[in-house]
Amino acid sequence: MLLLVGVAFVAGVVTAISPCVLPVLPIVLAGGATGGRRRPYAIVSGLVVSFTVFTLAATALLSALGLPDDLLRNIAIAIVLLVGLSLLLPPLGRLVERPFQALGRRQPGDTGSGFLLGASLGLLFTPCAGPVIAAVAALAATSRFSAESILVTLSYAVGAGVILLLFALAGQSGINLRAVRDRAPQVRQALGAVIAGVAVLMVFGLDLRLATYVPGYTHSLQRVERAPAAQREIDRLLAGHRHVLPDSQLRDFGQAPEFQDIERWINSKPLTLASLRGKVVLIDFWTYSCINCLRTLPYVKRWADTYRRAGLVVVGVHTPEFAFEHVPGNVERAVRSLGVGYPVALDNDYGTWSAWGNQYWPAKYFVDRQGHVRFAHFGEGDYQRSEDVIRTLLAEKALPKPVSASIRDQTPRELLTPETYLGSARIDRFVGSRLVPGREADYSIPKVVPQNSFAYGGSWTVEKERIVAGKDARLRLSFHARKVFLVLGSSGRVGVAVDGRRVKTVDVIEDRLYTLADLSGKADDHTLDLSFTPGTEAYAFTFG
Repeated sequence: MLLLVGVAFVAGVVTAISPCVLPVLPIVLAGGATGGRRRPYAIVSGLVVSFTVFTLAATALLSALGLPDDLLRNIAIAIVLLVGLSLLLPPLGRLVERPFQALGRRQPGDTGSGFLLGASLGLLFTPCAGPVIAAVAALAATSRFSAESILVTLSYAVGAGVILLLFALAGQSGINLRAVRDRAPQVRQALGAVIAGVAVLMVFGLDLRLATYVPGYTHSLQRVERAPAAQREIDRLLAGHRHVLPDSQLRDFGQAPEFQDIERWINSKPLTLASLRGKVVLIDFWTYSCINCLRTLPYVKRWADTYRRAGLVVVGVHTPEFAFEHVPGNVERAVRSLGVGYPVALDNDYGTWSAWGNQYWPAKYFVDRQGHVRFAHFGEGDYQRSEDVIRTLLAEKALPKPVSASIRDQTPRELLTPETYLGSARIDRFVGSRLVPGREADYSIPKVVPQNSFAYGGSWTVEKERIVAGKDARLRLSFHARKVFLVLGSSGRVGVAVDGRRVKTVDVIEDRLYTLADLSGKADDHTLDLSFTPGTEAYAFTFG
């Protein structure tokens, strides 16, 4: 645990000097420059406490109260704007100070108000996602709290706070220089204008893209989070202290967890790992609209067919990502259309997912004849190694010829546009009109859509997981890939054009993954334009 706490502290330090901290810096500088000697310490203390609490509890709190997911961001925008305007407009500043004056005899610039300002910054501080903060976010999203996760989050916040304290002290020292002190009102107003500008960036979502315009100068420093020892600690924290990690060698990770809270079985009666003792079992966590999962299916199906008689049992654990993947009928249709003949367990309540401490789609766990986990592989690729593991675990009997080499490996080897979600809960790299979640609104596509970004045009309803087309609904995406896939739902038609040339029309007849484009040659930069009939639903792009 001490190693992970130390890594978290260093990760926080790196975050505080990375591009993602830029929106917070003006507030820290201005806050430190506009109060007493203790104010910088109070601001950073408030930020550390607030960031720790909100990082761990915000998701659960919003869910329990039934509040929208973007509430905290809206509060952050209001706070940034208020701080900026209070510095820019002295009468407003005096009005804002009155509640703090009522708290006691101390002046509004002292420790109490500084702590409150820092606490508000905990809502604004959105660190760049490294392995440590990503692990903490995953635990918070599933309401899995422990003393260790709290300590790791606090250590991360303290690491960032140390650097931010230096900035706050620098702001205080700068304002006390004679040349600056003589013009203190003008300096404060200038800082207020900068902070208000940050608020405007937040209104249009541009603060989230700020890091993309600044070189990633801290990438090499983040290697400490990706060191093997640190990764083992992070995976242990995520997996509930299980040590099932990818490894080049077979190891004994202990008894395999049983299937838990399975809603329904497809292609099989209910199974238990105890009943499969004496068999080699491959557990494959997947979901039917995941392109990465679909690219691994030919191997999993071929292994199931080839090694069944030798004692291999493949079990697909279908843990849904989107709401429509919870519907058993949809999964059954997908299993049939994909030609999956082995048992599939519907893990709608994440019972088996949690029991295994899994965090990936796809993820494969290899269980020996004694019921012990011996190997794990996350993601695509390394098929020959996985088959070698199967053959080793089955080696008590004569085996057929290996089959992995006979299937064309379609794992992408190039840097492609990342998976792109369209619903408000996980939206990223959206440009153009201001996003209006939860109700129908009109959007316009800007003249320029940057690489790996997208924009809406016409009328759309943006929900948490999906977008629903209205009148004249359009979408433009700038991507780098050869193949483009999109999860679509309901019924309707989607017109597809690539680089201004009409390619096809897709008839949407069920909720599943559709192929929009399959271009010749290697992956390259292209522009995708889509038009939708009203009522058509879209969830997420993936690329190949």
